[in-house]
Amino acid sequence: MSAMPPPGSPYQAPTPMNPSDEKLWATLIHIGGILFGFLPALIGYLVLKDRGPFIRAHTATALNFQITLLIAYVVGWILTLVLVGFLVLLAAYIVTIVFGIMAALAANKGEYYTYPLSIKFVS
Repeated sequence: MSAMPPPGSPYQAPTPMNPSDEKLWATLIHIGGILFGFLPALIGYLVLKDRGPFIRAHTATALNFQITLLIAYVVGWILTLVLVGFLVLLAAYIVTIVFGIMAALAANKGEYYTYPLSIKFVS
């Protein structure tokens, strides 16, 4: 009989990502926020946060920004009843695009980025 190796623990720490993969995923999460809202940041945070400090910082900051924008969008939709909400929605949309691109460029360069106007919900 051949001896079987002991099974690995299902609770092993995730293997760290290499720096280029961290930059790639951080960039994709910021761009995904422009296209799909908070879902890429949430999924990225839950799945990748333990894979390295760079990806953790970027997923957390992206998630905080997307939650802040979600609040702005809800307020904007409520305020459409008094017509000023359309301006709030337009401003939130422009901020999403501009700051999302700035964050993606910083992530692609390997730099940390903090979104302005963002409420810190997760760290």
